[in-house]
Amino acid sequence: MSGIFLDTGDINEIRKYHAMGIIRGVTTNPSILVKQGVQGGMTGVKKHEIEIARLIDPLPLSVEVTTNDYEEMRRQAKEFAGWAKNINVKLTIHGPNGETDNLKLIHEMETRENVRINVTAMMSAQQCFLAAMAGATYVSIFGGRVSNMGYDARYEIRRLRQLLDAFGLKAKIIVGSTREVVNIVEWFEAGAHIVTSTPSLIEGMIVHPYTKETVQQFIRDGAQFGKL
Repeated sequence: MSGIFLDTGDINEIRKYHAMGIIRGVTTNPSILVKQGVQGGMTGVKKHEIEIARLIDPLPLSVEVTTNDYEEMRRQAKEFAGWAKNINVKLTIHGPNGETDNLKLIHEMETRENVRINVTAMMSAQQCFLAAMAGATYVSIFGGRVSNMGYDARYEIRRLRQLLDAFGLKAKIIVGSTREVVNIVEWFEAGAHIVTSTPSLIEGMIVHPYTKETVQQFIRDGAQFGKL
């Protein structure tokens, strides 16, 4: 599935843009759910994510684990994937202090447990390449943060796409941390399969001030003909 993934936990926004037929999935993470005001602990999270999954089915929904403890990540990954058939699980490329066991878990989930993994929080082509080698379904590079560090994210995206194609790897490139409307098309042009976008950026893609001006002119001129 390629295209724009909506980066939100807002049910109303998801319903709105899904009805337009312009999104190809939804991504969430703990920060998004906190911002959305999801309450009730993991029971509340489960209810909220299942509602999203049912709303967009069969489009994919990314749900992120809330820990970096290996066994707890493993348990959560299997549990979350069982909530709905269109859920994939987000695991970070490594732990908060550089712990590298996450790649082992990614490989285990994809090859032994039939859990589709979205490896996230990556900032370079080399990180994404290794995640793809481990068997990840999706590899997420944070394009906006890469650009914030003074690098051109498009260069890393192009390098990554070339590597995946050359090695025949199945992983789809997700570019997230989108900052500007222009990023979306630029990153697709650079080779991204998927770009995540907030609702406000999608609205920015749709609405153009000159289009508004033109439509207003059409309506004013049309009014000159009166009613039938």
